[in-house]
Amino acid sequence: EVQLVESGGGLVQTGESLRLSCATSGFTFDNSAIGWFRQAPGKEREGVACINMRDGSIYYPDNAKGRFTISRDSATNTVYLQMNDLAPDDAANYFCGLDQIRTRGCSVVAASMYDHWGQGTHVLVSS
Repeated sequence: EVQLVESGGGLVQTGESLRLSCATSGFTFDNSAIGWFRQAPGKEREGVACINMRDGSIYYPDNAKGRFTISRDSATNTVYLQMNDLAPDDAANYFCGLDQIRTRGCSVVAASMYDHWGQGTHVLVSS
């Protein structure tokens, strides 16, 4: 059974940092991609980063470039999202998703590309 479990969310002040974790199990890590998305109340789910577990390629959309860093630990099948210089606009429920058959590259253009999701972890940013 595929499982994705996010953790690391919380309340921070503007300008502070958080590191989110996505612990995974139940699938072949090598031929997949993991994406981080966020969803604020009343808004659509939007992607902030992804990583291909086979070739290590990474993609960030403009909303995350320069502030967010995605990384992986293949030994523990965990993917991280380091978020720096957080602003109130970054407040959302953050999810990791699994694109189960992705031999190279990754994308966060559409959440529908991802087959499985975790339950999310909330990030709150006070001004």
